[in-house]
Amino acid sequence: MLLEGKRLVITGVLTDGSIAWHTARIAQEQGAEIVLTGFGRGIRLTERSAQRLPHPPDVFELDINDPAHMDALVAALDERWGSVDGALHAIAFAPEDALGGNFLSTPADSAGTAFLTSAFSYKTLAVGLRPLMQRAGGGALVTLDFDNTQAWPAYDWMGVAKAALQAVTRYLARDLGGDAIRVNAVSAGPLSTVAAKGIPGFARFNDVWAERAPLGWDTSDPTPVAQMVAVLLSDWAPMTSGEVIHVDGGFHAIAASTGDT
Repeated sequence: MLLEGKRLVITGVLTDGSIAWHTARIAQEQGAEIVLTGFGRGIRLTERSAQRLPHPPDVFELDINDPAHMDALVAALDERWGSVDGALHAIAFAPEDALGGNFLSTPADSAGTAFLTSAFSYKTLAVGLRPLMQRAGGGALVTLDFDNTQAWPAYDWMGVAKAALQAVTRYLARDLGGDAIRVNAVSAGPLSTVAAKGIPGFARFNDVWAERAPLGWDTSDPTPVAQMVAVLLSDWAPMTSGEVIHVDGGFHAIAASTGDT
């Protein structure tokens, strides 16, 4: 199996419709042992979603912006496994006034929160898990991205944060390569997750993808994205690092609709 014997940390599971949940499912189906993280009031949703996995895993609390939480998670993983082979970073947040067409009026604090939680947090997770991955002889980190080489309606400072996330991916790949730790990002097409539904005007993304993605795109199916995450967490991508891999039906490569003219 693709992930036989791997010990993985999966963040960002809220419901069983999320990319992170489907990654957790596929990871277990492919032989991995996993733990999930959640925090605050949402951790109860994470715990309920964990029960829907093939083998319900333990859930640890992790507010990625609280150093004490990161330290506690590392200590728990050290006691449980002694080492970690990989992790999925599926953490993002932007305040309401940083989305929905408020780009020019967004206060600095709100833009900073979007960056800290959605981009800088990848570094936080990587640095926290680094000693455990060093003990494993290396491993893989994967984050979830949304391509922001162009400006999107309503996405605003989350778009800026996602662009920063791509840069964080490259710099982590540079600095962790000596530890045989691969660092990549998967740029997913729009999916009807809880997080996406919180973005004003999200339905407009569906229309654009329907017109331009040459392979088509099903916004209700996170499985293709989760499958690519599993590949990157496996030993089948040993020389891939610093990459942003698109799983979007080919949308990113097409400049205009592929329909009849």
